[in-house]
Amino acid sequence: MPQSRRFDLIFNSLIYLVLGFASLLTLLPFVNVVAQSLASTKEVVSGKLILWPETFDLSSYKYIFNTGIFFTSLKNTLWITVVGTTVNMAVTSLTAYVCSRGSFSGRRPLLLMILFTMLFSGGMIPTFLVVKATGLMNSLWALVIPSAASAFNILVMREFFESIHESIIESATIDGCNDFGIFVRIVLPLSLPALATFTLFYAVGNWNQYFSAILYLNKSGLWPLQILLRQVVLVGQADIYSAMANEEIMPQPVTIQMATVVLASLPIVILYPFLQKYFVKGLTLGSVKG
Repeated sequence: MPQSRRFDLIFNSLIYLVLGFASLLTLLPFVNVVAQSLASTKEVVSGKLILWPETFDLSSYKYIFNTGIFFTSLKNTLWITVVGTTVNMAVTSLTAYVCSRGSFSGRRPLLLMILFTMLFSGGMIPTFLVVKATGLMNSLWALVIPSAASAFNILVMREFFESIHESIIESATIDGCNDFGIFVRIVLPLSLPALATFTLFYAVGNWNQYFSAILYLNKSGLWPLQILLRQVVLVGQADIYSAMANEEIMPQPVTIQMATVVLASLPIVILYPFLQKYFVKGLTLGSVKG
């Protein structure tokens, strides 16, 4: 075997070894969380649980499901994700398309305003005052409207729209198609990779809505999953379920906390392997082609 080939083999083996070890370190905490959520109260209290429980106990999950709090938070999170992502994509794609059209006279001022928001922002307190003044406090719309679009995503999608050959748009114009028709019938179908990528990014961000929910939502009935998770795990209010539980005996608080973590993370964990390719595409989306 040539020396260069032997060096490449050793180098690649070391890379795989390091990456495998890093993956294992990342996976072990999640496995431990799942194990604690499935372990019996006796095993958790005794401290004998290492990696996987000896006996499985679903009492924590039953206790959570017997209340309406978790499903209410799940419904709120789904609403924020679906409605928020729809608004995000509508505003982002429409604004990016307008900015990509050279015939639009206000294109440069609009781009400068968008770029300005990337460099400077009003800050947390002015934003809070605006949300309060507009009557959005204690409303799920407070998590959607203030973050309707990302300036960076608009600029990247604009670059993607500009990569569409102008002759295609000119042909549609000659055939009598107006700007909105060109956008819906020509531009969007040709931009499905970009739309899928940004939809995924926006959806994950909306699913993980946390800080804005703390600021604008004071009613527990409006909490998304991330706020419920905070109350149960960080604040230590594992008994938050007890007010609506049908069972009298509450399982060990730590098993309830871990079960909440698993249930809140499960949808994203299930969907991510199927959507991973769009994250990879997002790394090179809008890049300069040589």
